[in-house]
Amino acid sequence: MDRDSHCMAEKELLEAVSRITTFSTTSPSDEEQNQPQAEISCQVRKENPEKDELQDSNASLSPNSSMTTKELQEYWRNEKLQCRQIKLLFEIPSTRIVEHHLSKYVMYKIIILQTGSFDSNKSVIERRYSDFEKLHRNLLEEFSEEMEDVTFPKKILTGNFTEEIINERKLAFKDYLRLLYSMKYIRRSKKFIDFLTRPELQEAYGCLRGGQYTKALEILLEVIGLQERLTRGNPVSIVPTLCAIVVCHKDLENPASAFEYGEKALSRLCVHTSHRYYIPLLETMITLAYELGKDFLSLQEKLEEWKAKKDPIRIFTLKELAVREYIQ
Repeated sequence: MDRDSHCMAEKELLEAVSRITTFSTTSPSDEEQNQPQAEISCQVRKENPEKDELQDSNASLSPNSSMTTKELQEYWRNEKLQCRQIKLLFEIPSTRIVEHHLSKYVMYKIIILQTGSFDSNKSVIERRYSDFEKLHRNLLEEFSEEMEDVTFPKKILTGNFTEEIINERKLAFKDYLRLLYSMKYIRRSKKFIDFLTRPELQEAYGCLRGGQYTKALEILLEVIGLQERLTRGNPVSIVPTLCAIVVCHKDLENPASAFEYGEKALSRLCVHTSHRYYIPLLETMITLAYELGKDFLSLQEKLEEWKAKKDPIRIFTLKELAVREYIQ
C-alpha cells in the first residue's frame, strides 16, 4: 500500500472511531453484549491484573492523527466495549436477620431496576446466602467456561452475622449479579431467571390454588414486570404468568382487566398456536369478549379454524392449567 492510500485508510478509521464515540449511548448488539464486562466486578478485576492494565492503557488513548492504524483499531475495539449499556441494575441496600426455632440466616434485599431513565416499576426481592450458593452451583454445571473467572463468597463457620461480614457479602452479591447479567447466555438462562422470579411465582400460584386471588394477583403483578425485562428475547415464556393474572382478575370479577391481560398473552401466541395455553386462553377470551360487549366473532373464528386443523383432544380450561403451574 502506498503512503497516500495508507493515510487515507487511517483517516477513514479515525472518522469511524469518532462516530462510535459520538453515539456511545446507543443500544448494544448481542455480539457486543456477550463480551466480558471488566468494570462489573472488583473481585474479577483483582484476579486479572494484566488484563486490567491493558484495558486501562487502552482507555487512556484518544483518537488523534498521531495514532497508527493498529492503535486506532485497538482504540475502536475498546470504545465499543465502553459503549455497552447495562439494561438492569442490581442493588442490595439492606438486609435482615431471620430467626426460626432451629435456624438463623440473613435475607438480602435486592432491588432491580432499569438503567437509562427513572424506573418507577422497580422490582424488590429477598434471597439468602443458600439461594445464591444454589444458583452458583447450578450455573457452574451449565456454564463452566463462562463462570471460570467468577468468584463467589466462601461459606464461613463463624461470624456470619457480624456487620462487617454482612456488608462484605452485600457488595459481593451485588457485583456477582451484575457480572452474571453482563453475560448474554447466563442472563437468558432459565436458571438465572428462576433465581430472580421462581420463589415469588411459587408463592403466587400457591395463593391461586388456595383461592386467595387478591394476594396471588398482587404478587403476580409485581413479578410480571421483572419477567418481561428478563425475557425480552423470549416473550412466550411469560404467557403462563399473564394467563394466571387473567384467571385472578376473572375470579375477582374484573372482566375488563382480565381481557386486557388476555390480549397481551394472546398477542404472544399468534404464531404459537400449538402452545398448551392457546386454546384455553382463546376460549376464555371469547367468554370475556361476549360479557364486555366486544367483538368475539373473530376470536370464535380462530377457535373453529384451530379445531378444524387439529384432532379432537382433551383441553384443560385456563384455570386448570394455571393451578398446575409450580407444583413441586
